[in-house]
Amino acid sequence: MRSKSILLTLLFLGIAVPSHAQDVVTGPLTMAISTQKKILVVRIGATEMRRYSVAVGTKAKPTPMGLFTVKHIVWNPAWRPPDQKWAKGKQPAGPGDPKNPMKIVKIFFQEPDYYIHGTDAEDTLGSAASHGCVRMAQEDVYKLARYLQDHAGAQKSDDWYAQVINGNQSQSVILPRSVPLVIGK
Repeated sequence: MRSKSILLTLLFLGIAVPSHAQDVVTGPLTMAISTQKKILVVRIGATEMRRYSVAVGTKAKPTPMGLFTVKHIVWNPAWRPPDQKWAKGKQPAGPGDPKNPMKIVKIFFQEPDYYIHGTDAEDTLGSAASHGCVRMAQEDVYKLARYLQDHAGAQKSDDWYAQVINGNQSQSVILPRSVPLVIGK
């Protein structure tokens, strides 16, 4: 409220105010996932900043519910098939491999088993289709991970992102400020 009154005072006095200053939003960065609505929402304070369609876990392999903390992001991750019946016969896939189901980035919310990651099966978004993880469109998960890094103290240059994404190595980023995530119905 105080920032709005300062902006109004500056405008009243005829002092130039940068256009982006009128959109200043304050408060903690948080995320919420609705397994029923199949959406992920990013907020700063009470203001919704981003909304994404997601795929969540099936009834047999549900996405865990509760309060989690996001603090670890892995860019260009490798994939190792888990020791589970559904993964029997699947082969590991390295960073950048087109057969890698993790795609460009994974954002851990319950290590080591549960994370938000990209998918090339974008037709599954808006449904219960995963083995417990949260799937997003590749472009959306890239934007989300970058947004989290930018707002949680781990900013990187455009060159850094291009190098990691186009390389054949994974890069792990620990967020200096963790981001609360609530997963519910």
